[in-house]
Amino acid sequence: MQKQTIQLTLSYCIMIGLWASAFPGIRAGLTHYTPEHLALLRLLIGSLALLLIAVFTRIRLPEIKDVPMILLLGFLGFSAYHMLLNIGEQTVSAGIASLLVATTPLFSAALSGLFFREKFGSVKWAGSCFSFLGIGLISLGTGNFKQSAAGILLILLAAFSESVYFVLQTRYIQKYGFIPFVIYTIWGGTIPMLAFLPGLGEELINAPLHSTASVLYLGLLPTVVPYFALAYITSRVGAAEATVSLYVTPALTLIIAWVWVGEVPAFFSLLGGVMTIAGVLFAYCKMGKYQ
Repeated sequence: MQKQTIQLTLSYCIMIGLWASAFPGIRAGLTHYTPEHLALLRLLIGSLALLLIAVFTRIRLPEIKDVPMILLLGFLGFSAYHMLLNIGEQTVSAGIASLLVATTPLFSAALSGLFFREKFGSVKWAGSCFSFLGIGLISLGTGNFKQSAAGILLILLAAFSESVYFVLQTRYIQKYGFIPFVIYTIWGGTIPMLAFLPGLGEELINAPLHSTASVLYLGLLPTVVPYFALAYITSRVGAAEATVSLYVTPALTLIIAWVWVGEVPAFFSLLGGVMTIAGVLFAYCKMGKYQ
């Protein structure tokens, strides 16, 4: 029992720590890579690492009839998500980006109601409204409103894209398992990004070692390892408890971003971030349910 507790605690720390570090890692990588090349290189590194894992563990390939949907989900959950997030983080700090991405469960709940007729009750509406008021405060605290508003909108669009991925993945996770499905969709998300290959070699040659190291870190660790940790946690304590722990991520991101890239968010942005997280938690904890 004690061994399992230690393993769970370690898995939580790995998952939260790596995902929290991804946001400042993106900011570090963007200093010498374009958003497109950063996303492509990160996904290429992750895909190659997962290819080795897939061969070693003999993961079976998906059925042909499921490939189009897997490619679509890979595009939404990885290609579009990473591209939009990277572009948004050009004008929005890492800590604020992580707070904005925390709205994903609200979008997921709304989409679940649209696609699967799940009830989006008054409590969720109230929590959503409070969260989006928080986003308004974040906008006020980011300085150049016109520039930051575009970045905020793109990051919210990234969260929306990721939420579609989460809502539509259930059937395929049940069929293939969590880890194989994630591997399929990361590969699927890498394929359309290959359109941005031209110019990547030149950026690799010209970028300083620390920027390339940031991208290598993103590809090998936050893109891959947290999914394995999440799968282990979910298998032991269930999806609800595993998911609620992710709300610690923005707080840790703020600390890591301060240390790594020297970002200190404004008071209004922090207040708005607290409101955003509080709205999401109210909507879900009150209902005793996480999507």
